[in-house]
Amino acid sequence: MRILWRIGVAVLLTILTQLGGVAYVISLFFRRRLLAFGLLYTALSITALIVAPHFGRTALPCLGDRDLKVASPLYCALNRQYVSPPVKDLLSDLASTMTDAHPNTQTLVLDANFPFLDGFPLLPHLSHDDGDKVDLAFFYADETGYLRGAMRSPIGYFAFEDGPTDCPKVWPSLRWDMGVVQPLWADYALDLPRMRTVMTALTQDARVGKVFLEPHLTDQLGASHPKLRFQGCRAARHDDHIHLQL
Repeated sequence: MRILWRIGVAVLLTILTQLGGVAYVISLFFRRRLLAFGLLYTALSITALIVAPHFGRTALPCLGDRDLKVASPLYCALNRQYVSPPVKDLLSDLASTMTDAHPNTQTLVLDANFPFLDGFPLLPHLSHDDGDKVDLAFFYADETGYLRGAMRSPIGYFAFEDGPTDCPKVWPSLRWDMGVVQPLWADYALDLPRMRTVMTALTQDARVGKVFLEPHLTDQLGASHPKLRFQGCRAARHDDHIHLQL
């Protein structure tokens, strides 16, 4: 049972962070295993920042009040802030476009990819496995106006903008409603001018291949373009974030 437990922990940490399973297995050879795991995981994560560019991945900025930034330290702690160099260039250009059109705008990145290995799944996503896919947080406002760096939920996901859908209740499906937690989220509204600008910028950028957004939001924004797609009824809802890929 102890062996099965350790295998399970290693697998879980690998699924969540890619590098955590390696750190956990090595830490088993130390007497103070928790301390060893923390030090090993930190060392592996720092090493990944240096080594990943040699494997076609680069980290997005996690610290500071930048115009382009990973939305939560959680994603950086889990090594989920990596993209291919073309995606990083695209996001940098997008952030510049947003600040040119709407000064003081901060473009927030949610889940991106792990630092190594094309084809390694970034669960629960179905396609974030090659450095060419990334999720963006929505832009929000309240009665005072645009809220720089704000998200309705602490991690940017699962704060859904409810609207009509043709999707039936089917199983298996990643289309979670998570109705129990919806009252917990901040009562912000979408910043429609910024949302329209980001959708226009993405669909007109020749580097972008697809953008996923829930149909009721594309209707609300008046967005229409061949690149703008519905992800399907068995995938996660996309009325809490924007998915883009090369």
